[in-house]
Amino acid sequence: MAEESDLERTEPASSRRIEQAREEGQVPQSRELTAFLVLLSGTAGLWALSGFLSHHAESLLRHGLSFDRDAVFSDGAMRLRAVSLSLEGLLIVAPICFLTVASALAAPFLIGGWVFSTKALTFNFTRLNPVQGAKRIISMHGLGELVKAILKALLIGGTVFWVIWHDGEAMFSLVGGTVEVGINGYFRLVFSAALALLTGMAVIVLLDVPFQLWQYYSRLRMTREELRQEMKEMEGDPHLKARIRSQQREMARGRMMSEVPTADVVVTNPTHFAVALKYDTATMDAPQIVAKGINHVAQRIRELAEEHSVPMLEAPPLARALYKHAEIGEQIPQALYTAVAEVMAYVYQLNQFIADGGATLLPPAPPAALAVPEGMDPGVPET
Repeated sequence: MAEESDLERTEPASSRRIEQAREEGQVPQSRELTAFLVLLSGTAGLWALSGFLSHHAESLLRHGLSFDRDAVFSDGAMRLRAVSLSLEGLLIVAPICFLTVASALAAPFLIGGWVFSTKALTFNFTRLNPVQGAKRIISMHGLGELVKAILKALLIGGTVFWVIWHDGEAMFSLVGGTVEVGINGYFRLVFSAALALLTGMAVIVLLDVPFQLWQYYSRLRMTREELRQEMKEMEGDPHLKARIRSQQREMARGRMMSEVPTADVVVTNPTHFAVALKYDTATMDAPQIVAKGINHVAQRIRELAEEHSVPMLEAPPLARALYKHAEIGEQIPQALYTAVAEVMAYVYQLNQFIADGGATLLPPAPPAALAVPEGMDPGVPET
């Protein structure tokens, strides 16, 4: 039973599975939404440009039906006339065409986003399989498409019937009217029919979009075994991960060592711990740790400090406390402010002594018995 449940597609698609589907050109789509937006933009354009369209349509119709006898019997003249009238007609409907094309391009972005994949263009022999084709027809997708087709047929047929029943008399009366009256009446009838279609299509879209999203994510559902396999692939080879972590540690250690020459002081244990501190009063609220390490890393920090004449102070409790309670790049803990302040004061005095060329009799004495709060020194058991 456990094996059967692992093979059933009961798990939601992972983000990686969805991304792979997009790379293959699989995104949720709703043709009904596209058709609705195209019709909506066309209707909106028709309403906004009704004055412009009716005026130019009337002019085009009058010009197209007005010609002299010589033009009728001239093939060249009629051909040029047809081309001129056709171009004029295209210019009249160009704004509507632009709106509908823009809507057709924007519609997929609303639910699935734009995606371009050459994989969707590759030839697939399984699509020619009649058995698979029959399964697609009988599937939930085929049933949904059948329901939508029936609804659309009823919608279009009902709209045509309603327009003829409601505006049939007005429609036939346009035949006997003037050109201006006929064109205005024609636009009014088209607009009312489009509104009726939009109302019905809105209902279809509200049903189709959730259905398409549900169907899309249902097709991408995964089995538990697929999820486990994907996790293994994402985690990768444990040996490779260990090697990557090792390289990352080496790179971090290299960056840390490059900061040692810029430190103000190195606090040591003296052999097992080493912590490099830096304090810039213009940019820092408190001294920061720029490098730290134990054993051979501590030894390397001391060597670099000696090479670059960075002062070193032997203070085992403070070195251990700084190592344990602060990370590289962080400020020292507030509890250690007093002890570190004594260290920094000593460093400033020592630097001044060196800058003066040892003019004073004796160098400053290193601070002794630095105050490290109880419990912060990992070398001393907490009481």
